[in-house]
Amino acid sequence: MKVLIDTHCWLWLCSEPERFSKSTLDRLADRDTERLLSSASVWEIVIKYGIGKLPLPIAPPAFVPSRLEATQTDVLPISAAHALRVADLPDHHRDPFDRMIVAQAMVEATPLLTADKALRRYGIELFRV
Repeated sequence: MKVLIDTHCWLWLCSEPERFSKSTLDRLADRDTERLLSSASVWEIVIKYGIGKLPLPIAPPAFVPSRLEATQTDVLPISAAHALRVADLPDHHRDPFDRMIVAQAMVEATPLLTADKALRRYGIELFRV
C-alpha cells in the first residue's frame, strides 16, 4: 500500500510521532507501506523555513534528506499530469501546496495522510491521523 503524507504530517512523523494513533504508526511502519512525500512539500518546507514560519533544528538542505532517510519516505516528483489535475480542482482549499498534494493523491490513486479536515471536501481517500 502507498500513502502520500501531507507536509505537516511528515514533519510530525519526524519530530512528534506521538501525535498519531498507534494504528496509524503501525500502518506507516509496515514494510508493505510505501511512504511518499510530495516535491511540493519539500518546496513548502524550504519556503516556510526561509521566511521564518517553520523552525527546524537544521536547514532544509540537511534536514529533508536526513529525515527522508530516517522515516524511509520517498519523494513523489510533480509530473505534468499532477499539475494539470490542479486545474480541475474546485476551490475548496486555496493553499497551492495542498492543492498540488490533493491532485497528486488523485492522479496516483493514493490515500493521503493529513489532519487538514478541509481536504475531505475533495472526495479523496484520507488516511486518518
